[in-house]
Amino acid sequence: MQVLVIGSTRGTGRLLVDRLVADGHDVRAMIRDPEQADDRRAAGAAAVAGDLEGDLEDAMRGVDAIAFCAGSGSSTGPDATLRVDLLGAIRTIDLAVELGIGRYVMLSSMAADDPLRGSAAIRPYLAAKHAADRILLASGLDATIVRPGGLTHDDPTGRVEVGVPRLERRGSIPRADVAAVMARCLADSASIGASFELLSGDTPIDEAVAGLGD
Repeated sequence: MQVLVIGSTRGTGRLLVDRLVADGHDVRAMIRDPEQADDRRAAGAAAVAGDLEGDLEDAMRGVDAIAFCAGSGSSTGPDATLRVDLLGAIRTIDLAVELGIGRYVMLSSMAADDPLRGSAAIRPYLAAKHAADRILLASGLDATIVRPGGLTHDDPTGRVEVGVPRLERRGSIPRADVAAVMARCLADSASIGASFELLSGDTPIDEAVAGLGD
């Protein structure tokens, strides 16, 4: 499968590129800065230029799936949040529909189903994620929405807890485990149509994703 990873140079998206390459996928890593190209090629991906606020079509054309991992972060202010987490995501969703790209996995956030569950400081970010998630689910694409809790740089455990649509507790999860879940979702049709919250837990990742179809 040829997968375009948007938000490929840092955080969860960077780890997802590594995981998809290791799993044998043909990976395109979208970059804005040409100086990032060698790094992404060294990871085994094809570096393609693209910008959520500019040209996207060349990067997206011809791929089988989109993995959206871009994010402004919760502390960048409402303007950046709207431009990246909402409008940028919507642009990729609309173009995926136009180009006939069937599969789309979105990295969202815990509490995005109900932004009022979050603190006042994070609500604009959750509201942007909430709107983008709703638009994705209504797009007709084969969509999966992954909503992790607090992201850490801890070593992966390979075990998670999922809640459809939500969990009754807060917590954290290593970014590497989130990347592994997203990669597994791309490989397992059981996750199509699912929106779920995600924390570290006791269930092996393959089993947890397969169970989304129950």
